[in-house]
Amino acid sequence: MIEPALSTPRVRRTALELVGGPALALALLAAGMGLGPGVLVAAAALVGSLAVGHGLSRRAARRRGRRRITQVHVGVRVVQVAAGCLLALAALSWTRAILRPSNSSIGIRSVEWVRDNGGAWLVNDIERAYYSLDAPAKGGPALRNLPVAGVAVQPRQHAPRASHHRARRRRRTHLPKRVRPVIAPRLPGEGSWRTTRAQFSRAAEPPILITSYRPDPSYPRVVAGLAWFDHRRTRVSLYPGIQEPPGGGSSSGGQVPDAHRRALLATFNGGFKHADGHGGFFSAGRLLEPLIPGQGSIVVRSDGRVDVRAWRGGARPGPGITTVRQNLPLIVDRGRPNPNLSDGPEWGATLGNAILVWRSGVGVDRHGNLIYAAAPEQTVSGLAQILIHAGAVRAVELDINSYWVTLNTYSASGARGAQPLLPTMQRPATRYLSPDDRDFFAVYAR
Repeated sequence: MIEPALSTPRVRRTALELVGGPALALALLAAGMGLGPGVLVAAAALVGSLAVGHGLSRRAARRRGRRRITQVHVGVRVVQVAAGCLLALAALSWTRAILRPSNSSIGIRSVEWVRDNGGAWLVNDIERAYYSLDAPAKGGPALRNLPVAGVAVQPRQHAPRASHHRARRRRRTHLPKRVRPVIAPRLPGEGSWRTTRAQFSRAAEPPILITSYRPDPSYPRVVAGLAWFDHRRTRVSLYPGIQEPPGGGSSSGGQVPDAHRRALLATFNGGFKHADGHGGFFSAGRLLEPLIPGQGSIVVRSDGRVDVRAWRGGARPGPGITTVRQNLPLIVDRGRPNPNLSDGPEWGATLGNAILVWRSGVGVDRHGNLIYAAAPEQTVSGLAQILIHAGAVRAVELDINSYWVTLNTYSASGARGAQPLLPTMQRPATRYLSPDDRDFFAVYAR
């Protein structure tokens, strides 16, 4: 007869703990705390509650019958149950994210999971601190040579009495000028354009050219890579990744289709994730993200022409346009850097504009040819200056961070002989020839 009376308060306390714990966890999530920071909060709460609970148990052993100790103990148990619920939900969500098809490391996927689940601010702060502490010192010994890729261009010598048609055709050839050195003396091959295949080395109009140069006297060991594509002799396609943009990976499998690899010249990274770049995505007749007026846009027309410009159309492109990839406002317009590059987080929400980090961008010159640029240890202003120095009149920033910046070229048809634009690029040269998480561009010979 005594046992039920004694067990009733325990049953009530247990019921309160089992109901109050999940309710507290749901309330925290409803208040906007994502599972990413929720893991840290739950772990801290669990450790703290265990310490408090141990102290209460010792006090209760000395001072039995105190109602206040019992109430606090119930509160501690509610916190512990809530922490357990948060950790269980986080573990389930993280496991699902890790088991999704991906070509990224578990560490990268874990960081992306934290970012996507309410912890972007936490990841941003950690990255800012890391890159600030790891920033290179100014000055230092100058380089003695640059990485040399590709094949030297040796244009064919035309006969002195060329026909009027051939002379007019030569006048229409708009090969880029040798990139002017920023640091003296010029190193061997610095700024000299080279092609990527021996078969183009004697072509009067090679479809692709690459080069490298040192863009900043303050950091004489930093090397920028450039790639130039003749808009009349190349064709540009945009492919969704298997994860970005959302819902796009099923169309191409996140890689260059096997049937198209014979004419493949180069592949390069797309822009920010949609959650960070807030831009539209239109490819192969599919609108995966609505287009936003004013955003910097890489536009491909059905006749093969490519442009980089601020978008002035509607949420869906009209006829005659096959591709639009948006990524933040233009960083270069009319051959000048955007005057707002130093204000706000528009061109690097995850790191800010002034953090030195790998950055990439793409623009067009005054003849409509595409120019890609990538370099380590760059601010967004530095990237804009690199593109302007290479001849871009309009440009957008693409992806940033060493893990995502990639341009690969192919020295033979069938995507054979893959080589990175810069040897310091982190990802393998065969990236985009197998399923990749992020969207990317492929450049083909016409």
